[in-house]
Amino acid sequence: MCIIFFKFDPRPVSKNAYRLILAANRDEFYHRPSRAADFWGNNNEVLSGLDMEEGKEGGTWLGINTRGKLAALTNYLQPRLDRDARGRGELVAQFLTSDVDSLSYLKKVSAEGHLYNGFNLIAADLSTEKGDVICYYGNRGEREPVALAPGLASSWTHVEKGRVGGVPATVPPTSHAGLAEPTPPAGTYGLSNALLETPWRKLCFGKRLFLEAVERGQALPKDALAAQLLDVLNNEEAQLPDPAIEDQGREYVQPILSKYAAVCVRCPDYGTRTNTVILVDADGHVTFTERSMLGTDPSCWETSTHEFRLQS
Repeated sequence: MCIIFFKFDPRPVSKNAYRLILAANRDEFYHRPSRAADFWGNNNEVLSGLDMEEGKEGGTWLGINTRGKLAALTNYLQPRLDRDARGRGELVAQFLTSDVDSLSYLKKVSAEGHLYNGFNLIAADLSTEKGDVICYYGNRGEREPVALAPGLASSWTHVEKGRVGGVPATVPPTSHAGLAEPTPPAGTYGLSNALLETPWRKLCFGKRLFLEAVERGQALPKDALAAQLLDVLNNEEAQLPDPAIEDQGREYVQPILSKYAAVCVRCPDYGTRTNTVILVDADGHVTFTERSMLGTDPSCWETSTHEFRLQS
């Protein structure tokens, strides 16, 4: 399970502003083998961590390439998994190595969505010349992918049953259809293990912390902004009660609910293993910061940063 917050503005007014700010956690079993983020050995234009689980080798949860293609994946929380389903990590890897635009790729994926366990997939084309496009598809939601144009009001302007702000979502049991909520800046989104912008309490809480960090970071150097976002990603305050998580996860999530309902999940053998912050400035300069757990010890971490300029 994972959580992602991002804010994008293809044409920032200030030269010091960012076209994309993304902060993400990867949650996984501590014993599952993986590699920390680096440029691929046989393809030095792709930067990502890699899953090394037998039968799933080469898949990934989040990555970007020098041509401006970016993709991020979260699993959809479901009580039971189909063990014969295809590995979801291939969806990110295939996009990063393709020449297909993000919306066309997600349309292709949507035709094969039934072959996988539940997932959410964000795919983006970041182009200094053409402008940035970010698209979304979840195989437990609407049949067609959507383009997340930053000019559209983000999710919480108006809630309708089954849709939030034009993006497919689930109205939680505690919500009232039609109830106006505080509106975050356009182009700001949150994604956990339900559909995009589903207002789980931990997602709403984390998104507020994310926006506060972004606001504070406007006048800070990028390394200071990245540090503040890493602090957000490591918040372990459980946001309970949350009937929406309990209803979706059922008996699977009950034993770990008090830990799972936080932005940073910390259980004895499962939890947040990787924090990632991606910053893309107005000139197409990318800063990719990853904080990753060493081995299976949640007290031991290392942080690395990669920087490059987009070719497009």
